[in-house]
Amino acid sequence: MPPKHDPDVWLFDLDNTLYPARCNLFAQVDVRINRYIADWLKVDLEEARRVQKQYWRDHGTSMRGMMSLHGVDPRHYLDYVHDIDYSPVEPDPGLDASLAALPGRKIIFTAGDVAHAERVMERLGVAHRFEAIFDIVAGEYWPKPHRQIYDKLVVKHGVDPARAAMADDIAINLKPAADMGMRTVWIRTEESVKRAADLDLGHIHHQTDDLATWLADWVTERNLKT
Repeated sequence: MPPKHDPDVWLFDLDNTLYPARCNLFAQVDVRINRYIADWLKVDLEEARRVQKQYWRDHGTSMRGMMSLHGVDPRHYLDYVHDIDYSPVEPDPGLDASLAALPGRKIIFTAGDVAHAERVMERLGVAHRFEAIFDIVAGEYWPKPHRQIYDKLVVKHGVDPARAAMADDIAINLKPAADMGMRTVWIRTEESVKRAADLDLGHIHHQTDDLATWLADWVTERNLKT
């Protein structure tokens, strides 16, 4: 069951949530991660790929594995892997309009860093709609869905989970939010649906493959009720 109260704070994932998955920025990031690991460990790209996937499975992110096992500076890592071409992300006036009409505070909750989020939002034309970015650095380099970073976010930004909503393309990332009492919005993509194939989706309150349209419909529905 969704929370009883309408949200007054909205938490938005960034990648493949605010912009369409077809932009495929992660394909570029993935190449950069592989090169970083190959250069750091002095191995070929094939071995780097094996290490990358192993660390992702064992540590939640390849970065956490590189930090824990090889003493990598996470800032250096993040600067390197996000040195990509952002031009596939195009301005989205529809999303901007939907965010403008959406009542309440709006915060980015991302596994990327602030610089990455700012570049994406600048391309989309929506940076002015958000009051804050809670990134991987603010979460002490722990990724979603580790519960402690959700707790840290709500304390840092004064969020009442019972009056909050979270949108994310990765279904498992919404589980801690739902457990805390938030409303959840799952952004379906081809990849995120595959990843959720074996999940119990009982913690998902809403689903969409078009965030801007869903937000506009949400606002319209609420306005009709008032």
